[in-house]
Amino acid sequence: MIDGAMQDFALTLDKLLDHAAKWHPSAQVVTGREGGRIDRVSYADLRDRSLRVSALLRDLGVERGHRVATLAWNTQAHVEAWYAIMGMGAVCHTLNPRLTAAQLAAMLAQSECRVIVVSADLVPLTRQIVELTPTIEQVLIIDGGPDAWTGERRRPVVDLLEEAMAQARAQITWGGFDERAPCGLCFTSGTTGAPKGVTYTHRSSFLHTLRSLQADVFGITAADSVLTVVPMFHANAWGLPFAVPAAGAKLVLPGRQADGANLARLIAAESVTIAVGVPTVWLGLVEHLDAQGGELPSLKRIIVGGAPLPPALMERIERRLNVSIQTSWGMTELSPSGTVASPNDPQRSAASSGRPAVGVDLLLTDASGAPLPEQRGVEGHLRVRGASVIQRYFGDERSATDDNGWFNTGDLARIDPDGQLFITGRAKDLIKSGGEWINPAEIEAIVGALPEVSLAAVIGRPDPKWGERPLLLVETRPHQAISDETLIGALRGQVPPWWIPDAVIRLERMPLAATGKIDKLRLRSAYGGA
Repeated sequence: MIDGAMQDFALTLDKLLDHAAKWHPSAQVVTGREGGRIDRVSYADLRDRSLRVSALLRDLGVERGHRVATLAWNTQAHVEAWYAIMGMGAVCHTLNPRLTAAQLAAMLAQSECRVIVVSADLVPLTRQIVELTPTIEQVLIIDGGPDAWTGERRRPVVDLLEEAMAQARAQITWGGFDERAPCGLCFTSGTTGAPKGVTYTHRSSFLHTLRSLQADVFGITAADSVLTVVPMFHANAWGLPFAVPAAGAKLVLPGRQADGANLARLIAAESVTIAVGVPTVWLGLVEHLDAQGGELPSLKRIIVGGAPLPPALMERIERRLNVSIQTSWGMTELSPSGTVASPNDPQRSAASSGRPAVGVDLLLTDASGAPLPEQRGVEGHLRVRGASVIQRYFGDERSATDDNGWFNTGDLARIDPDGQLFITGRAKDLIKSGGEWINPAEIEAIVGALPEVSLAAVIGRPDPKWGERPLLLVETRPHQAISDETLIGALRGQVPPWWIPDAVIRLERMPLAATGKIDKLRLRSAYGGA
């Protein structure tokens, strides 16, 4: 034989932390705590601790392919749990604590998790979830003391993870499974009605990591200190818990403390060079510095996404912090990065979401899915395909892509002659507030069920802080009276608090389209610009 061969090196995520521990052993993961306290651990020690968590999970009966849930903030202990779960071949099912217990329980019912790792301050929410989820057998508490869970209970078994991992008996080795094995599960938070699960594989997340590290994407190097404010329960924190260790950079985590004062303290103390999160986070930082004074000279770049960035806010942040902002676009189904503006690109703007890196391709189509003959300078329905793009949703046998492998994002967009992507609207009626999706249909169903209400509609309108906020419009039944407080009160406890509309507008007649459905185009035209 004259042909050669290359080694079969499985692209599994355990190798990222193995690399960091071996070649950047003293680089750190830093966690900001309440009261200004800072915890830190080296990559070498974090790997050892994470292996012990894997051993504990094996003692608890977790095997390859089993789902293990996490309900936690951005902390060292959460990162340890991530690598422990994924490194042993199990699947990390991240849960968003901003959702209701009923929503989270529905997700857990689908994933059939038996073990859940939770932050101590989220124990009250966990109690509600457990009552609705009989499959949960074990709760492991992180980032808290021994009194985090008190009172009588028949199930589940509750332990502090720090204490339990010290008693682990099993010896465990990471890897040894196919790179196409699942590693993560994240639900879309009901962006098209019922939440849908997106299953990430080791291969898809590994390739996403390599793409993120490119110079024109995140461009992280071992010399960087990266503040990751985007939540780990939000599409894998944009892949940063993988990319930062892979580069050997310092990973800085804020815990739950993402206000301006705490972020300013962390950035200064840890010489942060790159910070990542939704625009409202950086508005809070700027407002704190404007009020209290101070400079953050180490900070060079801020990467934003998850919500529209008003041009005036971009200019204000860049001027006050003396940084370059990189805008981006993505979604849970893309792992999540789709496009990112290049650092210091003179053509960048708040409206642009940048270009796709190699490994992601974009296509504009008409409403039927047929490719537009011209792909530049026209608006179309945005489709995407690539190595880190969804093929099908969790538990669904149907493909999520068309016959040519393109995934319909539900966004409307245009691509300029230089390849910059501009998101121009959404085919659906979803509202994106502070980087999180709000589903108007759920709010409309609750308000519309009130006996005094004839028709209810929810639209988004621009907000300088949150990007968009929901507005409730109602037509009441003849001779029926109902107060604004009663309308809003019906939503409390039924939807997340941040879903509740900021205002109520009464309409004598709800505008209807020819089909008899509420005409939201007219509503947006009349009320959505304020």
